[in-house]
Amino acid sequence: MTLHAFVDESRRNDQYLLAAAVIDPRNLRPLRKLLTGMLMPGQRELHFKKETPTRRKAIISQLAGADAAVFVYISSCRRGEERARRQSLAQLVDNLVDLQVSRLVLDSREVRDADDKLVIRRVLGERSADTALVYEHLDSTQDALMWIADAAAWCYGAGGDWQRRIGPLLTKVVDLRDVR
Repeated sequence: MTLHAFVDESRRNDQYLLAAAVIDPRNLRPLRKLLTGMLMPGQRELHFKKETPTRRKAIISQLAGADAAVFVYISSCRRGEERARRQSLAQLVDNLVDLQVSRLVLDSREVRDADDKLVIRRVLGERSADTALVYEHLDSTQDALMWIADAAAWCYGAGGDWQRRIGPLLTKVVDLRDVR
C-alpha cells in the first residue's frame, strides 16, 4: 500500500515541532473536500496561527474523525532552528521509509527548501536502494492536506487543552530534544 505524508512546522519558544499527516490515497480526496469546505469566504488556507480560538475548536472537532495518522517530532532550538529542523526531518524521513510512504509533501520555505532536499537525500542514501519515496515542496495554499499537519503542530505546541483536542489524530510523538 502506498501512503502520502504532508508536513508543516511550528515553533514555540525553544521548541521546534514538525508534524506529518500520513494518509492513505483513498482518503486524499475526501479529506481535501472536508478541509476546503471549512474555508471562510475569501480565505485561501487554514492556518492555525491566524484562526480565532472558536474557529480552531470547530476545525479540530471536524478533524478529530479524519482518517489520518499524525506524527509529531519535537526538537530543541537552543542550537538553532535549522539544526532542529534537520534533526526532525531526518528522523521523519527515516520513519516514513519504514512505513513505505511513497510521497512526501512539505510546506515550502522557498530558499530553504534546498536544505530540506539535502537532508532527505542524505537519509535516503543511507537506506536501501529500493526506497520509492518521492518528495516535493508546495505552498500551503496548493494542497489542503498540509493544513492537518499545521493544526497538529500548532495544537501540540500550545499544550494543555489544545494538545488534548488534537490527541485523537496523534499516532506518535517523537521527542528529539535530548538527542545529540
